[in-house]
Amino acid sequence: MKALTPTGRADAPVGFAEVAQPQPGPGEALVKVEAFSVNRGETFQLEAPRPSWRPGKDVAGLVVQAAADGSGPAVCRRVVGHPPAGGWAEYVCIPTSSLAELPDSLDAVRAAALPLAGLTALRLLRTAGPLAGCRVLMTGASGGVGHYVTELAAAAGAELTVVTASPERGRRLAELGAAEVVHELGEARGPYDLVLESTGGANLPLALARLARRGTLIWFGQASRTPVTLDFFDFFSGPESAALRHFHYADSDVPDGRDLATLVRLVGEGRLTPEIGRVAPWSETATVLTDLRDRRIRGKAVLTLT
Repeated sequence: MKALTPTGRADAPVGFAEVAQPQPGPGEALVKVEAFSVNRGETFQLEAPRPSWRPGKDVAGLVVQAAADGSGPAVCRRVVGHPPAGGWAEYVCIPTSSLAELPDSLDAVRAAALPLAGLTALRLLRTAGPLAGCRVLMTGASGGVGHYVTELAAAAGAELTVVTASPERGRRLAELGAAEVVHELGEARGPYDLVLESTGGANLPLALARLARRGTLIWFGQASRTPVTLDFFDFFSGPESAALRHFHYADSDVPDGRDLATLVRLVGEGRLTPEIGRVAPWSETATVLTDLRDRRIRGKAVLTLT
């Protein structure tokens, strides 16, 4: 079968190769991939790929071989899945605990935009707790996670301020429910009960300074790829007794499949909108990855195999 494999080149980080079709292990289904989405974090991993690693964590497609243990979707069921790797290929094996069935109303392109970004947003807000009436600040909001967080947090009653680089990106976030859009973190007024910080570098201390007393800052990303330096005496100048915690989306007690089913339901009810900035055939994956890395795509980028 055809699969995209790392090349180690910056200008074309992946290329096609012929690889053996995977064989499902216990509790796995074989899925014929119809579409997959790419994530900016994967562009970083492709700079120094691990031996034998093939990328791909967000896929939608058709079950062509059900799990031998009888778990999960049956053959010919349309699904969205979150495999640990290898999803940029014609076929991929996915644990049935990381699959959710799709209704006829949800196409493969929108479904493929859900897994990593949607799971991150859903679990990030679950970690944050009740949001009704909370003043919330989110940095790095123009990517896939930011769009999902904006829509879900606004629906939960949060008063959300988002930081995004351009007015064009900000307009869509305002449409999804952001109360205020700023283009520099220094423009955010605060104080905020909750800060969701994903850029690192100099922005994390700036975000901390805008946190209310006894507030919470959740750090969930390092988009700037710049180390953070904190002076903990800064807590006394405003966010006294505040909490600083780290979040990783994979650290969840809820199986991926169950949370994917929640995301699918929310999309079906019109309460969550996959924000897709680019759809292209998978022959253009290398170009799309470069554009995503260089921030020329707003929201999610989806590649199609059909």
